Amino acid sequence: MAEINQLSPGLWHISLPFQGEQGVVGAYVLTGQNAVGQTDLVLIDPGPETTAQALLTALREGGWDSAQVTHILITHIHLDHSGGVGTLLHSMPRANVFVHALGAPHLSDPARLIQSAARIYGERMQTLWGKIEPIHADHIQVINDGTRLPIAGRELQVYHTPGHASHHVIFYDHDTRELFAGDVAGVRLEGIDYVRPPTPPPDVDLEGWSRSIDLIASLQPAVLYLAHFGAEKETTHLLEELRLRLFEWGELVLQGLRDHKDEATIIADLIGHVEPELQQRAGGDPDVSIRYDLTANYKMTVQGYIRYWQKQHPERLV
Repeated sequence: MAEINQLSPGLWHISLPFQGEQGVVGAYVLTGQNAVGQTDLVLIDPGPETTAQALLTALREGGWDSAQVTHILITHIHLDHSGGVGTLLHSMPRANVFVHALGAPHLSDPARLIQSAARIYGERMQTLWGKIEPIHADHIQVINDGTRLPIAGRELQVYHTPGHASHHVIFYDHDTRELFAGDVAGVRLEGIDYVRPPTPPPDVDLEGWSRSIDLIASLQPAVLYLAHFGAEKETTHLLEELRLRLFEWGELVLQGLRDHKDEATIIADLIGHVEPELQQRAGGDPDVSIRYDLTANYKMTVQGYIRYWQKQHPERLV
């Protein structure tokens, strides 16, 4: 079952059981009165279809009526963040879905999104993500860099933060300095001082990602709310370590390509590079590797880097 924790006034985090694991995928809930005195009920990155029923149950147990959800904010359209929205909207008829302009077409027609994910996940596609339903255009609200969203007694500003995905955005509350980071601030599971760069194909961009890290740092957030997973107050440390590891792993994959290694060998090299430090920081807990792998497995990670080098820097392959 899902776990609900209050993070600040009007803000909750719901840990969604994903593939039998807690502390891997989470959604955020915002509530508060809007400018005309009505109550907004907001979801941020509500997760995949396979956790949709758990989310609906958690909302009910938290005292919220899913039919009263007014806004669904999407940092990016990857299935672990938005895959369940089409299903959820059957229970949330009032909700509008806010997504960057580059991602919006793939919500109303998810065929290419599903095809791309199927290349990565293969036979595990249905087990991981379930049914991906299209979202009617009437429910979709396009947002861009600089969009301001006055909702739930706050104003959230949208910043375009490509790198992990070309359409990725963050939502920032300048008053409280709370920042909803999606995946652009990396994967750091709760209680573990280790941030992992999630680099899935098709549009990882290391230079763009580094600029997005610079942008987040310039905002000086007091806390980062990660999709994977939860609140992180050591923001400078996390961002510095993310940038270091992002390029370090990239160079490892690049060297493998230069040495004419096949994909499986490069994956093995990355595992050999990562796991000793991860285990040391996690106190030797074997389940930690399983949970990190659910958020960004090594095969997907390497495939994203390979596509990046081949597409954006073929000159460095020789």
